[in-house]
Amino acid sequence: MAASGGTKAVVAALAANLTIALFKFIAYFLTFSSSMLAEAIHSLADSGNQVLLLLGGKRAARQASPEHPFGYGRERYIYSFIVSIVLFSVGGLFALYEAYQKWSHPHAIEGQWWWVPLAVLVGAIIAESLSFRTAIIESNHVRGNRSWVEFIKTAKSPELPVILLEDLGALLGLVFALAGVSLTLVTGDGMWDAIGTGMIGLLLVTIAIVLAVETKSLLLGESATKENVREIENAIQSDGTDIIHLKTLHLGPEELLVAAKISVPELSTGAEVAQVIDDAEVRIRAAVPIARVIYLEPDIKREGHVPATEDATVTHG
Repeated sequence: MAASGGTKAVVAALAANLTIALFKFIAYFLTFSSSMLAEAIHSLADSGNQVLLLLGGKRAARQASPEHPFGYGRERYIYSFIVSIVLFSVGGLFALYEAYQKWSHPHAIEGQWWWVPLAVLVGAIIAESLSFRTAIIESNHVRGNRSWVEFIKTAKSPELPVILLEDLGALLGLVFALAGVSLTLVTGDGMWDAIGTGMIGLLLVTIAIVLAVETKSLLLGESATKENVREIENAIQSDGTDIIHLKTLHLGPEELLVAAKISVPELSTGAEVAQVIDDAEVRIRAAVPIARVIYLEPDIKREGHVPATEDATVTHG
């Protein structure tokens, strides 16, 4: 569900951004508005980012190999991190540079095509709103009861948070551009165009930093969500087995590694220990289907063992 929903949101955003970028470039060449140029580059960068997300999803689907025995699931995180870099450099820094240039050499929007930027921006707002709506609908399928901020911070599939933030940034950027262009047309002062461009740049840099921080956490390796950890603990303990240590790690958005040390009766035979482990693995996979790799180590519970609830880390930055 998460993967297919993320792909649908990415494709919708890509179609919208390619169309919008074309019209923004036309508006820029007709009026030489810096806000329109910044927005055109922004849409072009977003289009490239969506291509990167699709490429990351395709490469992550490759089968595990001897060199990569746990598969390639984290490639989706790598490409999402590249997206944040592209958004920061191509989108944010370019807009700030263009704002500086326009501030240093302001000029009003003149000529018979003055209305084109307004028409393009209004149309772009409508198109981006539809793309944003798709991202919200697909995110709601997996968001559950989490707030939007919590969803961005805890989502293990990077595509939906990336598209949500990009679409939100695109909508706000269009509002800034519309304000800058409108005030420039009304006052004849090109400074407003420069201010609108600068606000777009600051917005994109901020979003890129948020994406980079969250994706970095995924790249470093995050544990399962609190809900999944509780489900794994309940699955193991449902037959009376005690958990001595429990560690989880996302190998990819839909691939979870579970490593646990569990207690077995002191006088158990090898066959009995194997049966306890096999049964626990079946229950874990039934409770948390994304638990693809499970390592359970049998042990005898002794004094000094750290309880599982103190040993499992489930939070991230």
